This record gives sequence, structure tokens and C-alpha cells, in this order.
Amino acid sequence: MTKHPQQQIPAIYHRRIGDITVTALSDGVLVRTHEMMNDVPKDEGDRHLAAAFREAFVLSINAFLIHSGDRLALVETGSGDYLGPEAGKLSANLLTAGIAATDIDTILLTHMHPDHSAGLTDMSTGEANYPNAELVVHENEPQHWFDDGAMARGSEREKKFMFQQAREQCAPYQSRMRTFTNGELFPGVTAVPCHGHTPGHTGFLIESGGEALLIWGDTVHMPEVQVPRPEVTMTVDTDPAAAEASRRRIFDMAAADRLLVTGMHLHYPGFGHVEKAGNNYRFVPEPWKQNL
Repeated sequence: MTKHPQQQIPAIYHRRIGDITVTALSDGVLVRTHEMMNDVPKDEGDRHLAAAFREAFVLSINAFLIHSGDRLALVETGSGDYLGPEAGKLSANLLTAGIAATDIDTILLTHMHPDHSAGLTDMSTGEANYPNAELVVHENEPQHWFDDGAMARGSEREKKFMFQQAREQCAPYQSRMRTFTNGELFPGVTAVPCHGHTPGHTGFLIESGGEALLIWGDTVHMPEVQVPRPEVTMTVDTDPAAAEASRRRIFDMAAADRLLVTGMHLHYPGFGHVEKAGNNYRFVPEPWKQNL
């Protein structure tokens, strides 16, 4: 009798962008409720999900390696132990991909929410999980999350899982944290600020050999709803109006330039294109590429 599989194969997918290789890695999923969405009635949100054969409000959590010359950068560090047993899979997938934490020299964060930055530090020891890495983040992120006044105005959940988490996770990296506002971060990778979801929320444009990929961070959380209805915001958006404006700007840029995109909450591995559909938009997943 054959033994039935008990788990999925590791989630590792490589995509070449010119001379740069981008590897998509899954950190798992977040199971949430429709109440996470603003500006859309529950029955309408249900219809969008049902039309896509989705029964539950489940968010993918993706991270990406950038292999560029001698540099090995990790975009996001996953959720560590903060967000339950369905998440926190990044470190295991990195090892399966043949990458040791000590191999990574640069960590890029789109922002400091726990599903992006809570894998920076082992909270049982207080030691950095990536001891050789420089931490690179938009200057608005530490300014906001390390602001005691902003923390005092947050809910108890925000204080614990956002403000305190960011401070604890970044603590071992204080002497090797580099902040930016925009521009090229290292050859082939340029910051694309898209503030609103958080004060420093930023995407990363990868360009090499005439090809390009935009890693757009949390421009979209629930693609079945927010792509056709970009006005739908999330309760975790720091500035919902700015988040909507950034989303529309990124969609317009991606559609006009026929730009390959991916993101942290698009369904793994997340590569695809945005196209105009009347006055709205449509996301077209890229077919799986067998060869690099």
C-alpha cells in the first residue's frame, strides 16, 4: 500500500529577470475574516470570492530572494512565530532552497508589519536570524513604529503586534540599518514608494537585460476584490485614502508599461500582469515557467 502524502512540497519558484534571479518563497498563509476589508459590504465581498471559487478569506504570505551578481538579498522575513501555525514557513523553505541565513547580505522590507518583519529576530534568544545582513527600509517606517506618541494612540493589538513587534525585531539590526527615501538601493533594484498602507510602504523595481519586475509589497491583500475594486481598503492601512491612491497609481503604471508584477499577498508564486478592464482592472497570472 502506498503512503498518502501528508504535506505539500516546499514552495520555491525561480524567475529570471535578465541577469538577476528572483526566487519566490512562501511563508504560509493568514486566515482572516471579511471584516479586514473596508468600503465593501460583506455580501459583495462574498460574491467576488465565490466568483473566484474562494470560500475563505485567506491571504498568501510571500517573500522573495534576489540573486544579483555576488549579492543575495531577501525581500521580507516572514512572520516568524507571531501569526499562528499556518504561517512562519519561510526559514524552512530557505533551507530547502539551499540558502543559509548567514548567506544573506541584505534584507529589504516593504514595511514593518509582522507578516513582513517578524522573522528578523529569534525572540527566544534576542539574536538576529540574519547575522550578516544589512537591514534596508524606508526612513518613514522606523520613524513611525518607534514613535511613542503614535504607539500610544494605537489599539492594544496595534501596540503589541505592530509597534512593539517592530521594535523587538529590529533591535539587533540597529547598527546596520540603512534607510532610504527613493532611488537605486543597489545595482538593478530601485525603490518605488507607494505609501499609505504604512507611512513608508515601498515596492522594489528589479531591472536587468531589458526586463523588469515590480515587487509591489502590500499594494493588494485580497486580489479577487481589490484588483477589480481598488477603492477597497484594509483596516490595517495607516492612511486608507493614500493606500487607495498608491494602488491606482501602481495599477496604472503596471498596465501602461505591461510590467511584470508580484506581491506579498498574491497567490503563490504571485507573478503576473495587470490590465485595464473597462474602468477597472484585471490581474492575469503568469503561466508557470519550467525553464530559467
